[in-house]
Amino acid sequence: MKNLRITHETIYSYHGQVRFGPHRIMVRPREGHDLHIFSSRLELEPEGTVRWLRDTYGNSIAIFEPTAESKRLRVLSDVVVTNYDDTPFNFVIAPEAQSYPFQYSLDEHQELIPYRLPSFVIDSQQIRTWLGRFHKPGALVPTFDILEALNRGIHGAFRYSRREEPGVQSPSRTLALGTGSCRDFATLYMEAARAWGFAARFVTGYIQLAGEQHGATHAWAEVYIPGAGWRGYDPTNNKMAGSEHVSVAVACDPWKASPVSGTWKGPADAFRSLTVDVMVRTV
Repeated sequence: MKNLRITHETIYSYHGQVRFGPHRIMVRPREGHDLHIFSSRLELEPEGTVRWLRDTYGNSIAIFEPTAESKRLRVLSDVVVTNYDDTPFNFVIAPEAQSYPFQYSLDEHQELIPYRLPSFVIDSQQIRTWLGRFHKPGALVPTFDILEALNRGIHGAFRYSRREEPGVQSPSRTLALGTGSCRDFATLYMEAARAWGFAARFVTGYIQLAGEQHGATHAWAEVYIPGAGWRGYDPTNNKMAGSEHVSVAVACDPWKASPVSGTWKGPADAFRSLTVDVMVRTV
């Protein structure tokens, strides 16, 4: 069990007054048996209205509609959570799924179809070719081992590079460049697992970094394993998601899990800067 305080501030700055359209804000952690929210505070600027909803994935989303013009839009989330997921390896795989390849049951298959379809269809053949180094078609291997090998393989073969640009690279671009951000590695892992027939999804949230470093926004992938449910794989850090990971949103496609998204109206050159400050610490 671990208590974490997560402070996340995002500020969009402009050279002059602009008008804002509705914004979708996804910063509230996903609660469940493994994580409870002790307290939560959300501050928004400029003035406006807020309503909450859950999307089709069960993510908590604040719909913020500013009512005043401003030179900046500020989102401050301050939450304290208790994370109970201390043992990421403490799960049991159903007997019929302990070796890969396997077939999902009919009930599972019907629910998991959206998570098995590629998000980057045009990259599918290139991904399957790249996956040849990890598994030969027809070979029977332990399911846990092949998923771990993929996690380890991405971590070892690619160089991490922090990217400020929004969105993710396509898997083919990550393969070509040999570098990417946590979002790019999570996307590559998700698409690779799907190419093998697994159900996989994109996860965005926070991670507590080691030592004196601040925490950070982070992304990883989850794979559905019969008997074990959704299990998180973090290829950026070559580990399974555990008590240092705090999930905020899951989605079939990475572009559906952006922490802050919306529109503004003003001169074309009005935008000045974007700053994001995140701190994750034990309390």
